[in-house]
Formats: sequence, structure tokens, C-alpha cells
Amino acid sequence: MSAEYPGRTKWLSQFAQDMGKSSKLATIEEIERLWFEVQREMTESGKITRFTAKVNRLDGQVQDQEIVRIGSYNLISEGKYVTYDIANKVVKELPAQPAGRFVSSAAALQAATSGFVAVGLDPTRGQLLELQNQIPSIKERIAQGKEVGFVIIALGIVALILSIERIVTLSMTAGKVRAQAKNPGSPDATNPLGRVLQIYHDNKGVDPETLQLKLDEAILKEQPAINARIAFIKIISMVAPLLGLLGTVIGMILTFQAITLFGTGDPKTMAGGISSALMTTVLGLCVAIPTVLMHSIVQSRSNVIMHILTEQSAGLIAEHAEEAGK
Repeated sequence: MSAEYPGRTKWLSQFAQDMGKSSKLATIEEIERLWFEVQREMTESGKITRFTAKVNRLDGQVQDQEIVRIGSYNLISEGKYVTYDIANKVVKELPAQPAGRFVSSAAALQAATSGFVAVGLDPTRGQLLELQNQIPSIKERIAQGKEVGFVIIALGIVALILSIERIVTLSMTAGKVRAQAKNPGSPDATNPLGRVLQIYHDNKGVDPETLQLKLDEAILKEQPAINARIAFIKIISMVAPLLGLLGTVIGMILTFQAITLFGTGDPKTMAGGISSALMTTVLGLCVAIPTVLMHSIVQSRSNVIMHILTEQSAGLIAEHAEEAGK
């Protein structure tokens, strides 16, 4: 509230010093002034008011801005939380804002002219907002993983690219194979089933056993292209959490080395080191879990295509054996 009513603390500090240094009683005027300040503090703590004051911005500029004061708890300016620097007696922007929903509610409160608006309050009168500066951003958290974390992220990106490529390719191939299955009499060499059917049409005169071997050989030739790079996606899903564990172990070793050198006098140092060490495990799991899901999707689509090829091959051999028996 001193941002809206400056100068209060100066008189109160002087009054307290005067009363502490001498044994004289306070005058009627001083008692009335003290009563007025206490009464104003209680009254204003229950109000939401607007006023204009200078705000120190993060870019170094000082501007006159409209400020909304919520009792004795928080200040809002331009839809964001600001704080009052008691030592320098200035209103300044915060380097970091709380979660988006709280900032949105603050902006809604400043824009409102009547009615009720839900808004987030800091009951510590700014201390929690100041602690927002110590909460690392996503970029800072990723940087805590260091080299191992960057390797995990690189593997995750590779797995994502491979999974998207395989899903798109196999989906297109599956569509062509299903279309070819509806028209087996006209083999199309642009899809696996068409190439298998071409082998059948080129070897109708051989015995069923030989035809089966030739069709099995044709399916085996198609299998590597259908299953290409799927195993690598699975390997990444298994390696990522192991790399995360490796990064955690390395981080814990460094943390215990720091404890050996500097002791346990500052728990924040230990907690920060352990938090950084565990970040690689988080990254590993964040890469491994979706990669396992993508591998399952890719593998299932590959199995569908192989199942169609095997099914069609078995049907062709049965049909050929039936014709040969006649």
C-alpha cells in the first residue's frame, strides 16, 4: 500500500525512534496520526483500488502506468503482477510471472469495471512471486541434463522422424496392397503384393511345392523393405531410459563429490544437484514412453502388410494345388 500512499513509513520510523530514545509521552497529534495510519491500513487492506505510479520495467525504462492494488497483497499493472521494492520505494516488474492461468486472471481483473473476478493472490505479500525467479524454465531444465540430456533429445528427434516416415510409408503401402488384393488378376509392380502376384503368374506351370518356395522367396525379399528401420526405433526406446539412468548416476557422483569438498552446510546445493541429476531420467522416460507407443503402431502396420502377403500367398498355392489335382 506504500506504493499508493508513499511517505507513511518515514513518519512511522521517525516516531518509533523518538519513542525509543526518550521517555517522554507521545503528543495528542502523534497519537492521532498513529491511529489514522493504523485505521487506514486496516481499511485499505480490504479495498481494490486503481492509481497511477512510475514502474521500473525490465528493459530499464521508467513509465507511468495504471496499477491495480488488491488490498495489501498484490499489485497488478498491464495485466501482470508487479512488486513494490520497499528499500528503493519503487514499483518494478517481476523477472518471471506465475503460471498462465494466474496472469490471465490478473489481466481480467484489471480490465474489469464491475462484478466479481476470480484472481490469484499471494498471501505472503509478494514473497512467492519473488520466488518465481528461482523456478527454472523448460529450457533451463533441459540444460541441466548437460551432454547426456542432449544425446537423449537427439535420439528422441531421430525416433520421431523415423516413426513418422514409417507410419506414412506403411500406410501408403497398406493402401496399395489392399487395392491390389481386390484385383489379383492385374499385378502392379509398385506394391509388394503386386510383385508377389507377378511371381505367381510367371510360374503357373510349376508344381505346388516349387511355387510355394518361389512365393516364400518373394515374400522374404519384400520383408526387409517393410520392416526397415523399425528395429532402430525399438532400440532407441530401450536405450533412452538407460542413458537417463547413466546421466543420473553421473550427476549423483558429482553431487557427492561436492558434498565431500564443501560439506552439507547448504541443503539447497544438495537439492539442486540431485534435481539436476534426476533431469536426465525424466528426459529418458519422456523419450522412451512415446517411442514405445510409436514402435507399437509402426510394428502393427508392418504386421498387417506381412499378414496380407502371407494370406494371399497361401491362397494362391491352395488354388494352384487344386487346379493341379484336377
